[in-house]
This record gives sequence, C-alpha cells and structure tokens, in this order.
Amino acid sequence: MSSLRSLDENLISHIPPFRKLERSDIREILDATTPKRFSAGQAIFEEDEPAERFYLLLDGHVRVVRTTAAGDQVIARHIVSGELMGIASAIGRTTYPASAVAIDDCLVLSWPTSLWATFVEKYDGFASETYKTVGKRLSEANNHILELATQQVEQRVARALLRLALQSSRNTDEGMEIDFPLTRQNISEMTGTTLYTVSRLLSAWEKKGIVTSGRKKVVVTHLGKLKSLADVDPTYEG
Repeated sequence: MSSLRSLDENLISHIPPFRKLERSDIREILDATTPKRFSAGQAIFEEDEPAERFYLLLDGHVRVVRTTAAGDQVIARHIVSGELMGIASAIGRTTYPASAVAIDDCLVLSWPTSLWATFVEKYDGFASETYKTVGKRLSEANNHILELATQQVEQRVARALLRLALQSSRNTDEGMEIDFPLTRQNISEMTGTTLYTVSRLLSAWEKKGIVTSGRKKVVVTHLGKLKSLADVDPTYEG
C-alpha cells in the first residue's frame, strides 16, 4: 500500500477534475488519499450508508446498483477508470444514493467527505468538472426513465448494449468486445425486463450477426445494425 502512495502525479493529472492543477496541488491531493484494491464482486460502498468518503476509480470497472422497494436490484450505470463516484456531497446528500460494486479487480482512491468543500474551493477546475459529471449523470438517469416508459424492450436492450460498447470496449477479431464481465441477468437489470426476454433477443441477434455472447461476455459484431435496432442516428457515438 505504501507503494501506491508514492505514485507519480501523472497518475491523476490527465483526469478532468484534476487536469488544470499544478503538480504541487496534485501531490497534495495524492498525499491525502487512501488507496485501496477491491476484488470482483466486492462492495465499495452501500446504498443509504453514510457518505463518509468520495472516490476516484483509478483502474477497473464498477457497477452502480439501486434496490427497489420490492427488493429488486436495478443497475443504474457503469463507472469506468478515471471517473469519480460516491460524490453524494455534490448533490447535497449525506448518504449514498446507490451501491457501487466492483465488476473486476479495481484500484480506487478515496478521500474523507470532510475534504469535499476544500477540494471545491481550493483546486481550480475541480468544482466545474465535478458538476459537469453530476449533470451528465442526472441527464442519463432521466433518459433511462424515459426509455423504460416509452421504448419497446428490443430498443431498450439495444441501446443499453450500444452505450456499453461505446463507453468501454476493445476491438477484437469478432468486433467490439465489452471489456468487463456482463451477464444476461445484468442486462435484464439494466433494462427493466426479464432474463428470458434478454436471452431470446440475444439469441435472435446472434443469428443475424449483430452480437455474440457467452459466459459473462458480449461482443458487438455489427455496430451499424445495433444502432438501427436502437433507433439512433448512424453517427451516434454515445
């Protein structure tokens, strides 16, 4: 853990909330952080628990999960490397609005929430970039609610896979492989539909050469056809 503390300022200097800062400021920020590794499936923080820390995902992927009144889990979004999370203070909350669960092995930096006001006031660009992130996530949440209310299941599933492929994928011989474990159950929890329906759709799309899927793996093999199913402009880039 001590070796993590001594990492160079370049570790976060390219990340939007910190990229306007002097190296001395970044050094100060890194000296105040607590780095920690999380294994796949481990909760980084839990919904409704006191928001005592805020976090930066340095490496890995995180799934943001909310629990409904009926006890069902809903996947709200995915966090990729370089994103802040657990920023309850930015929306005036004292508890976390959702849980964050490591999808794969993750490296996370965190700071006490008591430092939030200091970061906002002292570090150039931190506040503006953070509130851009909040605005983007609120917009995504509103769009998601609208999709659930107005779109057919096939379109919702297509849009969910399209967003993930554009957000976090790697090019392979097969196509764009979403680069973290993703199950059909996960997709159903993202799109408000049943596991059976997701399985039926993916099987049909595989026959049409649009996707391939296996155990915890989804590859978009024809991006144009997936965009057509999602009913977005062919130039859509997320």
